[in-house]
Amino acid sequence: MKYKEYGKDSSRTVILLHGGGLSWWNYREEAELLKNDYHVILPILDGHAGSDAHFSTIENNAAEIIDFIKENLNGQVFFIGGLSLGGQILLEMLSQQGNICQHALVESTVVIPSKLTNMLMKPSINCTYSLIKKKWFSEIQFRSLHMKEDLFSDYYRDTCAVTKDDMIAFLQANTSYTLKDSIKKCSANVQLYYGQKELKGIKRSAQIIKEAISNCTLHELSALYHGELSINLADKYVKIIQSLNSVE
Repeated sequence: MKYKEYGKDSSRTVILLHGGGLSWWNYREEAELLKNDYHVILPILDGHAGSDAHFSTIENNAAEIIDFIKENLNGQVFFIGGLSLGGQILLEMLSQQGNICQHALVESTVVIPSKLTNMLMKPSINCTYSLIKKKWFSEIQFRSLHMKEDLFSDYYRDTCAVTKDDMIAFLQANTSYTLKDSIKKCSANVQLYYGQKELKGIKRSAQIIKEAISNCTLHELSALYHGELSINLADKYVKIIQSLNSVE
C-alpha cells in the first residue's frame, strides 16, 4: 500500500481513508489544513488509482494499515477517519485492534449486506465499464455524487485508472461487509456521521454501529448527501479533529 504524507515532523498523527473509487485527494484539502499541527497520512487503498496492489478484501486492507502503524507509529495514532469503503476498513481496523487510535470518525458507512446488489455488481460493471472513460458518462456519475466541481479532473482521471476487476472487487466487498463481534472491544472514542439525505441503508447502519460500540456518538448532518462532510466541507471536518485535542 502506498501513502501520501504531510507534516511529518508532528508527533500527533491523523490517518484518513478515502472512499471507494476515489483516492487520496478525497482528503487533500483536510491534509493541507492540518499539516502544520499534525502528521497526516493518506493511504491509497488497494485497487485504486496510484495503489501498488490489487484489491483483495476489506480485512486485508485493514490488517496492512495496522501493520504500518505498528512498524512506523508506535502502534497507535491520535485519529483515524474513513469514508464509505474507507469507513468499513476503519471499522475493521477497530475490530482487529480496538486501541489502534484514540479517536475515530466513521462517515457514511454501510454495514448491512445487500445480497441482490452484490450479486448484480459483476454483470453491471461488465456492461458499463467501457463507458467509464467516456467523459460525458463520467460527468453524469460525478454529478450524482454531489462533489465539488473542482474535483472532477481528479475523479475522471482516477476512475479511468481503476481496472474492471478491482472495481468489481471493492464494490462487492462494500456491499457485503458486516461488523465483527470483536468491534465491541473497541476502546476508541468513535464519532459517527451521516447525511440527512443518505440512503436508508446508511442510516440503519449508523444505528447498528452505535449499538455495537459503547463509546460512540451519532451525528446527522442536515441537508447533506453521501460523503459530503469530508469531500466538500474540509473546514468543518478539520474543526472536528481539532476539537478532540482536549478530549482524553
